Amino acid sequence: MTPTAAAEEPHGTAAGAEPLVGSDDEPRWLNGDELAAWLANSAIMISLPAALDARMQRESRMTFFEYMVLSVLSEEPDRTMQMSSLAVRTSASLSRLSHVVGRLEKRGLLARSRIPGAGRRTNTTLTQAGYDVVVAAAPGHVAAVREYLIDSLDPRDLMALTRIGAAVDAAINKGRTAPAPVTTAHTDVLEP
Repeated sequence: MTPTAAAEEPHGTAAGAEPLVGSDDEPRWLNGDELAAWLANSAIMISLPAALDARMQRESRMTFFEYMVLSVLSEEPDRTMQMSSLAVRTSASLSRLSHVVGRLEKRGLLARSRIPGAGRRTNTTLTQAGYDVVVAAAPGHVAAVREYLIDSLDPRDLMALTRIGAAVDAAINKGRTAPAPVTTAHTDVLEP
């Protein structure tokens, strides 16, 4: 892309964001292939969570994020996790997580308890009612994930998606504390 074209078509920059700068102090605009990849990924980032959220609310009367919070806790041996760790595992701010945990606690699905000692540390525990809700919602969630993503991809696409997700996660979390590893045995934990 020429500097003139780049000035006319600033692809891949957000309003107010500083573009990456190349060696000649020109922004590193996205080429055609990069732009196509970015737009395809943007569609996934926006439409997939929205579709999962709408389906979860319709079928299980909870948001996709609420389901993720309950699901992560269901995978813990004692169904308990410190709020800061839960925020990392669900890719949420502590503020957002605290708000959602408060809603789930009012419904009797979670319980919070202060961790003794210095500091303001809090554990969140999945109640039996919460466990029952996540177990009941899990088949519908898995069906939606299969329908909207997994079954549309061949094995090579799945391997590429895994590599891409890991690379993007590493770039986003560069210099941060590593998140807890994601397990692949979700169904084993959720089965009663």
